[in-house]
Amino acid sequence: MSGYSREKFTHWISQGNGCDTRDAVLKRDGKNVKVADGCKITSGSWYSPYDDKTLTNPQDLDIDHMVPLAAGWRSGANKWTDEQRKQFANDMTRPQLFAVSLQSNRAKGDQDPSTWKPPNRAYWCTYAQDWVTVKSFYKLTVTQAEKTALADMLATCK
Repeated sequence: MSGYSREKFTHWISQGNGCDTRDAVLKRDGKNVKVADGCKITSGSWYSPYDDKTLTNPQDLDIDHMVPLAAGWRSGANKWTDEQRKQFANDMTRPQLFAVSLQSNRAKGDQDPSTWKPPNRAYWCTYAQDWVTVKSFYKLTVTQAEKTALADMLATCK
């Protein structure tokens, strides 16, 4: 983790119309989302697949980086430009950003699947597929422990 800092991954950049990336993910992932004063998310309903919970207060949500910034750093992002790290931290094209419960995101922290899996086992297949998609697109390395955990999770796919 030598040299790592979250600040090296500029995140929550403007997405237009007064919205930053966090706002845009909340709008994308929610149902019946209400917005005030430009892009302040005031209400809605969000499903947190990690822990199989539905939440209605936007303050009870975090935006999770599927591949956490620190995990990205450890697996190759330490060699990227600032612009590449900014793209990774704000990527709404690939399955990299999700609105999830505060509790699940805080429990995950910067861990990879070898040390943290969603408590909702029904989501393991999708989680592992998304993890592989992001790691593959960004050409990030995978440890043997991570690969073993992903294989176990992928084995739950039907």
